[in-house]
Amino acid sequence: MDFPITDLLDERACYDRLVGLLHPGGLRCPRCGCADRPGVHRRRRDPVLDYQCGGCGAVFNAFTGTALQGTRRPCAHLLLILRGIAQGVPTAQLARELGCDRAHLLALRHRLQDSAAAAAEGQLPLTDPVCEADELYQNAGEKRRQAPRPRGPAAAPRQQEARARHLGQRPAAGGRRGGA
Repeated sequence: MDFPITDLLDERACYDRLVGLLHPGGLRCPRCGCADRPGVHRRRRDPVLDYQCGGCGAVFNAFTGTALQGTRRPCAHLLLILRGIAQGVPTAQLARELGCDRAHLLALRHRLQDSAAAAAEGQLPLTDPVCEADELYQNAGEKRRQAPRPRGPAAAPRQQEARARHLGQRPAAGGRRGGA
């Protein structure tokens, strides 16, 4: 049974959460970097506002210059997509849950993953510079069954008798050598 989870989310709260994730230091002009309270330019798509920079006059919104630039999805969908990617949910399942096209969602997923990889470049995946192998492969062997063990002791190796071997000739069928 599928639940319409997007109906339960507040669009304004999702937008504020996205702005906090995309711009942890506050919203700045992508062209000049000015953070002096940009003025509201347009209110086409509530709660996403278009701002105009007081310094250079550039028009931008919270998604300009990010992997989410150009998306027309509601903020609740974008937040659920980010959550699904972080949890490793398959793209086909996300597309079914959100009622959108899988191919477009896959392209967005690739943009988001490329952006995350570029941001994490040069950073260690773990906080410690040195880690043990069991920290990396914590559950590596838990899925396999234990190998079967023989019940009795191992059999002693047998010695093969030394006998003459003839490599060139084989006995013919019926035990006779030669033809006729």
